[in-house]
Amino acid sequence: MATLVFSGIGTMLGGPIGGAIGTLAGRQVDAALFGPGRRQGPRLKDLAVTTSTYGQIVPRHFGRMRVAGSIIWATELVEHDEAQGGGKGTPGTTTYSYTANFAIALSSRPILSVGRIWADGKLLRGAAGDLKVGGTLRIHTGQGNQAPDPLMAAAEGAQRCPAHRDLAYAVFENLELAPFYNRIPSLTFEIIADESFDLGALVRDVVEDLEGSLPLPTILGYSSEGPPATDIETFDQVVPLAIDTAGGRLVIARERSHADLVELPEAAIAVGDDDFGGASGFTRHRAPASAQPPMILRYYDPGRDYQASVQRASGRAMAGEPGALDLPAAIEAASARTLIESAARRIDWSRDRVSWRTCELDASIAPGSLVSLPGIGGMWRVCEWEWRESGIELALQRHLPLGADMPPALATDPGRLNSLPDVLPGETGLFAFELPFDPASGGPDAPRCFAAVSSASPDWRGAALFADRGDGELLPLGPSGRRRAVMGTTVSILPDANPLFLDRGPGLVVRLIDPAMQLASIDTRQLAAGANLAIVGEEILQFLHAVPLGDGYWRLSGLLRGRGGTEAARALHIAGEPFALLGTGLASIDTSVLGSAAERQVVALGAGDAAPAQSRVRLDGITLRPLSPVHPRRTVRHDGTCTLSWTRRTRGGWAWQDGIDMPLVEEAELYRVTTGPLEAPLATWSVAAPRLDLPAALWSELAEMAPGAPLQVRQQGTHALSLPLTLCTLP
Repeated sequence: MATLVFSGIGTMLGGPIGGAIGTLAGRQVDAALFGPGRRQGPRLKDLAVTTSTYGQIVPRHFGRMRVAGSIIWATELVEHDEAQGGGKGTPGTTTYSYTANFAIALSSRPILSVGRIWADGKLLRGAAGDLKVGGTLRIHTGQGNQAPDPLMAAAEGAQRCPAHRDLAYAVFENLELAPFYNRIPSLTFEIIADESFDLGALVRDVVEDLEGSLPLPTILGYSSEGPPATDIETFDQVVPLAIDTAGGRLVIARERSHADLVELPEAAIAVGDDDFGGASGFTRHRAPASAQPPMILRYYDPGRDYQASVQRASGRAMAGEPGALDLPAAIEAASARTLIESAARRIDWSRDRVSWRTCELDASIAPGSLVSLPGIGGMWRVCEWEWRESGIELALQRHLPLGADMPPALATDPGRLNSLPDVLPGETGLFAFELPFDPASGGPDAPRCFAAVSSASPDWRGAALFADRGDGELLPLGPSGRRRAVMGTTVSILPDANPLFLDRGPGLVVRLIDPAMQLASIDTRQLAAGANLAIVGEEILQFLHAVPLGDGYWRLSGLLRGRGGTEAARALHIAGEPFALLGTGLASIDTSVLGSAAERQVVALGAGDAAPAQSRVRLDGITLRPLSPVHPRRTVRHDGTCTLSWTRRTRGGWAWQDGIDMPLVEEAELYRVTTGPLEAPLATWSVAAPRLDLPAALWSELAEMAPGAPLQVRQQGTHALSLPLTLCTLP
């Protein structure tokens, strides 16, 4: 405000030059009245990012902290290419991905381990030690006997690669960069340097003769980038200390307790002109209040993923911004509030000062000692002493009464944390199958193979799919994608039912792989449109009602059985069969890579899998196999000729429309009629129409040769024979 006022007055009186002078004067006034608060202690860094600057200090860390680190070694990005497709009638594609190898220095003193890791603010490594992206992580804790990292030694040479002893660092090998836009992300690490530490640990590395190990129960971690003296000074702002270097030994302790109180003798009178307290031997005064007393404590809150946080002391607001204490330590919010409240109370009490003169020597009195004064109430702390000709002069500061610096229980709000979920990837579930031919999905000569890939964990990030043609060699099929398929297993046994009617029986109980997954009930119109299509074992069906039973169990009822020409599997069900909802979330399988061997199977391997998931291909060959004929009929003419007829069905012709003949998907309409076993038929006929005439003599001959044997018909397709339809049995 003063800047605007002085600038306007200066412009009015002296033009542009006067305005500039007024602006400068106004800024000085604003700074004096409303200037930025005075900061004490090392400056906090708001989760600084990883850098690679030469000469940068690698801090020492104590307890638990979240730090950025410095990149000390890296290679060029590694390019990976993967070719997919290129089979029969499908274009080939090549995808490129990049990984990185690099090392990051974490601490200039040994640590115990590394906890979570964040990359660009997102969780890269969970608390359980699981990497959320592909790659390998090795932690070197900085012990004095640690060996060089094998990757760095292989790249630089065993003779040139240092072991970085007494330096904790992390090495990433082949870290996937796709989630980070093909660049090395900004990383921060949760360092676990010690289970607990004391104040003496901050200086023990540089001071040999040290006495005292002051515990810091409320300080969970601390980062030191400067000399130990700065660290001690920083902690003295929130934890009053008594430091003594007499006798060449450093003693660190809390302020003397009330039990160590020493009573001083009467003050000695001095007659010098420049001596204080000429008539009494002492003087007493109250120091002026600080213009900006520290009322704010900035710290790292482990409850908010070590983000920089602020706690304010209670009290009347003062002009200007209050002073702030910067403590680069990990502290719980409630403990931080207590520390700043106590510090604010101590500052007000310590304004009372006394200069006292005594002529008696007492070896127990030294800076930090607590004393009492004759005729003056309270306790006083010795700040300094000086031996002069007139006596020993003590500078005293009022000490808080017992419990005066302990604030009452105050409500503390640490702030909101929008934490990212830390969930283990979970094991991969796999169910591979073929689907019947669909004219809307491709030509009639290409198999339609899919895999339902899913997991019980919502944090599952997909899996790599491979094809095993039966020889044990794994051929890559590409990633499954992150979207989970709705799948599970059957709990009950699905009984046989007529596929021509809606099955209103007890239905089927299934258990989904994730209890949070949902199934939905539909109406009959949606059922007729093809909704709620699912595969159970070797049968495709639809369900009208889905009733949750709890804990991922569902009862499916109102079933339409044998959809897509799978009616032959109605009576073959067992408990524990795989179940998958058809539709979205299915991974397409390249059949040119998978092959057509009967032993073929699909293999999936995800980040949370101890062993790969395997699945043979269910409904094998159903895409190219013609549907079996229906509606068998047997007619005997007047001359004894037996006429057998049937109705053709077509692959992909799932809608029976009146007045329209079913299209012929195969190259030609051919049928094979056999009698006896299919593997070794007694007689075979090939016809080009859905009809076969057997003269009376031939009929009698067949009856004598194989009485009771069935006559069966199969459609001869372009690629395979259909399943048989029994026309009749011989007498």
